[in-house]
Amino acid sequence: MNISAADSRRGLVRVHPEVLTALALREWDAISLTGARTTAAVVARADDIAPGVVLLDDITFSNLGVRENTQVVVGPTVVHGASRVTVSGSTVAMSAVAEATLRRALLGKVLTVGDTVALLPRDLGPELSASPATRSLANTLGITWTNELLTVTDTDPAGPVSVQTTTAALWARGGRLDSGSAEESRRVPAAADDRAARAAAPRPVRAVAELVGVDTQVARLTEWLAVTLDTPDILRSLGAQPRLGVLVTGPAGVGKTTVVRAVCADRPFTELDGPTTGALVADARRAAVTDAIARLRAQGPGVLMICEIEALLPADPEPVATLILDDLRAAVAAGDVVLIATSTDAARIDSRLTEPELCDRTLTVGLPDANLRGRLLAAILAGVPVDGRLDLDDVAAHTPGFVAADLAAVVRDAALRAAARAAADSDDPALRTEDLREALTVIRPSSRADSPDVALGSITLDDVGDMVATRQALTEAVLWPLQHPDTFARLGVDPPRGVLLYGPPGCGKTFVVRALAASGRLSVHTVKGAELLDKWVGSSERAVRDLFDRARESAPSLIFLDEVDALAPRRGGSTDSGVADRVVAALLTELDGAEPLTDVVVLGATNRPDLIDPALLRPGRLERLVFVPPPDGPARAEILRAASRGVPLDGVDLDELADDLDGYSAADCSALLREAALAAMRRDIDAATVTADDVATAQETVRPSLNPVQVTELAEYAQRRQER
Repeated sequence: MNISAADSRRGLVRVHPEVLTALALREWDAISLTGARTTAAVVARADDIAPGVVLLDDITFSNLGVRENTQVVVGPTVVHGASRVTVSGSTVAMSAVAEATLRRALLGKVLTVGDTVALLPRDLGPELSASPATRSLANTLGITWTNELLTVTDTDPAGPVSVQTTTAALWARGGRLDSGSAEESRRVPAAADDRAARAAAPRPVRAVAELVGVDTQVARLTEWLAVTLDTPDILRSLGAQPRLGVLVTGPAGVGKTTVVRAVCADRPFTELDGPTTGALVADARRAAVTDAIARLRAQGPGVLMICEIEALLPADPEPVATLILDDLRAAVAAGDVVLIATSTDAARIDSRLTEPELCDRTLTVGLPDANLRGRLLAAILAGVPVDGRLDLDDVAAHTPGFVAADLAAVVRDAALRAAARAAADSDDPALRTEDLREALTVIRPSSRADSPDVALGSITLDDVGDMVATRQALTEAVLWPLQHPDTFARLGVDPPRGVLLYGPPGCGKTFVVRALAASGRLSVHTVKGAELLDKWVGSSERAVRDLFDRARESAPSLIFLDEVDALAPRRGGSTDSGVADRVVAALLTELDGAEPLTDVVVLGATNRPDLIDPALLRPGRLERLVFVPPPDGPARAEILRAASRGVPLDGVDLDELADDLDGYSAADCSALLREAALAAMRRDIDAATVTADDVATAQETVRPSLNPVQVTELAEYAQRRQER
């Protein structure tokens, strides 16, 4: 079974290149597989397996009806481009995912009737926000979209088919209609009936007692509803109108809808999905809202909840938004309808929604901390069979930035691993801590959906070589404020706000950041160079605000500004219409502004500290400047030992070699060992060791990259900083 995250659930089959040659196939062609049943998939090469082994993902295993280490027959197959494919899925997916998005998700996949297929696009890379399809799926289904499975019910023509850009991808029992289409206008009554049926259908509701970590929000919302709907006469006697509108905000997947459903379980309740309704034409949008209000009034005073209202009433509204707001305003003013709207980004909502006549109150559901994540995991895993004791505290400590939906996705992925193991061993299924830990390598928190990941690995600050001063400075500035906040409070001082690492290229600044994040189990948000710069007025400042907002939501977190000299140069000297100056101003505001950075540390890295705007280096901002010097002889020896842990060296004295590598950076030392291994392969492709001669040959190719002039200037800059 191929457990690679890059292939998981994508319908890929990997074979040895000799198999491709024998079958006269090229990589990414279709291949036929026969086990308990016959299916087809896309084939790719894997150089590190035996010719008689085929690697399958979990879905292809299911389609074949086989277990691991079972013999299957592979062969070429003829695949036609599909003119139409029909699939079925969960009620949520079929009602929320547009057919255009469905086609993009299935594009390039080989389908057979009866197969199970995932929504993960075939070409999906490590960043989940890379394509419009994944972005749309994440917005409509949330973080759990990666676990949605579909069943192929029909194809035209019959037999294995490939989904093309011209293929019509349809839902088996109808689906969401694309807004603006002529067909939609003809089917508005049917769509309204379908929405009514979905609204009337029972929703999964948790009891209030089962909710974890939202006691304050539950108590406040319960009190507001009781006063408004149960005792309106008391409000009138006090000169207040019995009306209520609440905007519930918080990151995606944190449990906003779950809280509202639990609190309103015993009241008349109608739910309207913002993205689904917002995808309709203008008239149908307003009709959906008025129908929902009418159904609720027929049941008596109750609650109308609109999920993700920014999709229905965006910040840049269409004319119909005014009419929808008028209908909502009238319903709330009558006192028999309470409006509760949920949103993941209040800045994207029509500002008129938060006027006093509508949603004049705001309720925020924040990200859970480590303790709360442990309690959420315990609640999700209640009643699940386990093998031994689950170390939930350790799993919770490794999940900064995860919300309840993310943790549920982790548990589902862990359950898949436990089920595969139980099927292979013919044993009773039971979950282990290792299953949860392995699931963390696949599931990414939704709070970091728009940020590149920093690979944490298992290397901590204790494993960093000879950088004693650097480690101590980072421990004091980053880890102590997060691990010992009570000490700072007891001593009456605020912790450092930011740190600047500066030193020659290749000396381990980014490596130290990865070790720091792993030591503190931090959620890392990284920006490189001038990625935030945008020519449009206001876009760069908004990008800076969004970056810091994401960091606050996923605290404890670390904002890593790599090549910060390109991001925040000295103001007044740029020729870019003032974009860089505005970015510097936005950074200064976020670092030392009115809104505090609680449990958020900013770390910058550069090899040109003299180019950074001086205001950014003042106290309260990037106030700690840490010089990362080039490695000396003992440090180079430690670097070589760490880099050669998996390299079979023969007759190589690392201490003596380190003394000969004057001017080599940490990256140069690692590159030297890689080149030495390649030299051993050139000498003998079956070589089992790397000899001193191979290292000497590599030294002729890998030359030191450190610039002595630059190293001297940085050392002098560090000396001047110490003398101030």
